Amino acid sequence: MEQIHGHEVMQMMMRSEKAYTRETLSREVAEKFGSDARFYTCSADNMTAEELINFLEQKGKFVGGAGGFRTDPDKMCNH
Repeated sequence: MEQIHGHEVMQMMMRSEKAYTRETLSREVAEKFGSDARFYTCSADNMTAEELINFLEQKGKFVGGAGGFRTDPDKMCNH
């Protein structure tokens, strides 16, 4: 199975221009990429959607708080 780069999830979030909770982001990722999709980033691979969300959160890629978060273009690495 081909893996999807985490930047695609971040770009989806930016295009939507809305705030997410962990639950709404997980649901939207499953709808767009499929519930069995696997994701990779520059430093990790073969992640589930939930693992990717945890990874992005730990890396400081989300802006906002418990009521909802977004991501910004400056949060994406350029390599």
